[in-house]
Formats: sequence, structure tokens, C-alpha cells
Amino acid sequence: MLYSLARPLLFTLAPERAHELTLSMLDKAHKIGLMHQKVAAKPVTCMGIEFPNPVGLAAGLDKNGAHIDALAALGFGFIEIGTITPRPQAGNPQPRLFRIPQAKAIINRMGFNNDGVDKLIENVKASKFKGVLGINIGKNADTPVEDAVSDYLICLEKVYNYASYITVNISSPNTKNLRSLQSGDALTELLQTLKDRQLELAKQYNHYVPLVLKVAPDLTTEDIDFIAAQLLQFKIDGLIVTNTTLGREGVENLENGNEAGGLSGAPVFEKSTECLRQFAKVLAGQIPLIGVGGILAGEHAVAKQQAGASLVQVYSGLIYTGPTLIKDCVNAMTL
Repeated sequence: MLYSLARPLLFTLAPERAHELTLSMLDKAHKIGLMHQKVAAKPVTCMGIEFPNPVGLAAGLDKNGAHIDALAALGFGFIEIGTITPRPQAGNPQPRLFRIPQAKAIINRMGFNNDGVDKLIENVKASKFKGVLGINIGKNADTPVEDAVSDYLICLEKVYNYASYITVNISSPNTKNLRSLQSGDALTELLQTLKDRQLELAKQYNHYVPLVLKVAPDLTTEDIDFIAAQLLQFKIDGLIVTNTTLGREGVENLENGNEAGGLSGAPVFEKSTECLRQFAKVLAGQIPLIGVGGILAGEHAVAKQQAGASLVQVYSGLIYTGPTLIKDCVNAMTL
């Protein structure tokens, strides 16, 4: 109810300013004990981890892990922070975040703006959160794509002992050539190198942290077959389907609809769910899937589950629906 009252005011502000203000207000409300949403317990075991419920926060909302405790109070079964890069970077020039309210959509071209992996680790250490925490890793914009593996390795090594699972983001459309890592020898080298290092770190820390890949919805059938084969070959622990789309179906004639960047929200639901369905068919239950993209109601979470997802994540839907979306999704999903 509080969010439904605040949303009209927040929507009068520039989207990035509204985002910052919302997180600040959330932190303050949490500190004085006003922020706590009771959500039904629906435990799910996935990737060897027990999740209190199957609904998580997608990466991107809390890039630096600076708001973990307040977000946890909303009732998420898990929280994913990042995308983080080895070095701090400003991201793309503003404006870089655009609402399309008529379509319940968002376009962003943030460009992995973040304070760097060391700051994220400081924030994680300072939080009181003891739940399931995913950390999403990427590469710096000025690192040549042929050297991308080194950036992912730096982040993997640094966050390993602080994450419940680690997501390898090669699907953002807002870092030049990043999506080229989803195909061919580049993907093979990346997954093989990271898997080898993951196993070394597991021995070093005597603790296995699952490795997850996040892919785009703009994949062909051949792309899906190739990625699935690579996931199986290198025993990757999970797959997040999907990131934002470069397509503009559903927003072509709307204000901000032709802005550059990745489109999320309601218009990506069908495309991301079909991609999820195709991966589920090819992988045949051998690797757990996390469904994300266009979830704005409990029925959408159920559709992701029916398409093959063990868990789901939300982000853009929160902006249009508010925190009650978490409870609605948990209540609607079956186990």
C-alpha cells in the first residue's frame, strides 16, 4: 500500500533518481523497523542450496550490495547483487534509464556502473544477511573482449568466499561486444577457465560455490543448442534465462521505445519464457534453470515454473507493482 502511494511521486522523477531515492527510503524504513513483509515459507533445494522460497531479486537493482539487509526484509528467497567488475566504472552517460509506463517496460543502457568488486565485498561483510546471496560478475568496459576471461577470474576469486552462488553475466547488451562471449571458442574458453578455477577454489576453501551462467533472450535455436552443450560439458551448476532484449516488440511506437539499450518488463515475458522453454527441453533437467523476464504477477511466475524454472527472479515488475509482487509470486508458485 505504501508503494502504491509513493509510486506516482517517484514516477515524476528521473528514473535513475527515483531508483536511488527508493533504495534510500527502503534503508531508512528498515533501520526504524517499518520494513518487513511476511512471505510464506516454500523451501526449494536447488544447486545444493536450500532457498527459503523460490522468488529472488535479479541482479542490477543493488549493483554494489549496499542495500542487502533492507531488500531481504521484503521477503525474497534469495538476493542477487551486481553486476560487479574488477575496477570501479561510471557506466554509460546519463540519461541511461527510461520508463515506458504504457507497456510496463524499462529500457536501460547503464553499462555496468559500479564501485568495483572490493567495495562490494566491504558491503557484503557489513551486512547482517545470512540468506542466499548471489553475486553477478562481469568485465570492465575498457577490457578488450579477448581479455575478458581475466576480468571474470579476478571477480570469481575475490567474491568466491562471500557468495552462495556466482553468476557469470555475458548477456548484457550495454557493454560493447560482451554478448560475443555467448558463442564459439570464446564461450568454451570462458567456461573451461572459470570451471577449473571454481574447482581449485572449492578445494582451497573446502566449500563449493555453484557457478551460474546468465544468457540473453535474443538467441537462435542453434545458439541454445550450443550453449546447452557447453553447460553440460563443463558441468556449470545453473542457468539464468534471460537478461534484457535488444528487440522492441510491444514498444515500437511508444515514447522512449526506440532508446538504445536492453528492454525489460512486460514486453520481454513471452520471448524470455520461450527461451526458457527451449533450454528446458534441450537440457532435460540436467541443469537447474532460473526464470526471469517480464514477471509482473504471480501467474507469470507460475508460467516460468511450467516452462522449466526451479526458481524465478524479479526486477522491473517491482517498479510497476511494488513489493507485494514477491508475496504474490511465492503464493502462486507450487512445489
